[in-house]
Amino acid sequence: MRLLGPSQEREIPPLLGMEKADLLELMPLSEDFVWMRARLQQEVEEQLRKKCFTLLCYYDPSSVLCPLCPDADSETVKAAKVWKLAEVLVGEQQQCQDAKSQQKEQMLLLEKKSATYSQVLLRCLTLLQRLLQEHRLKTQSELDRINAQYLEVKCSAMILKLRDRLEGAIHLQEQDMEKSRQVLNSYEVLGEEFDRLVKEYTVLKQATENKRWALLEFNKAYR
Repeated sequence: MRLLGPSQEREIPPLLGMEKADLLELMPLSEDFVWMRARLQQEVEEQLRKKCFTLLCYYDPSSVLCPLCPDADSETVKAAKVWKLAEVLVGEQQQCQDAKSQQKEQMLLLEKKSATYSQVLLRCLTLLQRLLQEHRLKTQSELDRINAQYLEVKCSAMILKLRDRLEGAIHLQEQDMEKSRQVLNSYEVLGEEFDRLVKEYTVLKQATENKRWALLEFNKAYR
């Protein structure tokens, strides 16, 4: 074989040292080739059938009993259940996606509310400072004391609200983590789908740990 280059031709050795004549000599007869292709199709179908029945047995053990038992489902019934199982799995996958979307919306709403509370607190502090300046308290020490008490009360109230919301968010995420853990256990046999669920579970776990840390810091600072 020759390969044309920009300046000259160079020879490339044949793959595995085999020439065309060698391949023709080793090629099976046309009848054998047809038989091999038909056999390969049967083998692929059989392996797929076994995989589907294995998944069905894992998902619903009561539907697949010992082959020698009279109560065992027939091949036709099991095939119908496998077909139905595919629809069920698609539905559960959609439910997981919907739950994930709802959780994301709830987290965005919580962030917006936290930002709103912070803005309200700043406006309240600004208003208090303006009122204190207008009324001109008798002594600066009294002004500082009242201002400090007000800030302490407002901050404590805000921290309590934030802590309650963090605890609520942690509770919701723990529920989502438990659901994800159950889904992971159920879908462990699905390969790539299992890896995706593991990543989703890891993100939920990390978010929960972050909120726990924030809640712990609040408790340390305002005991």
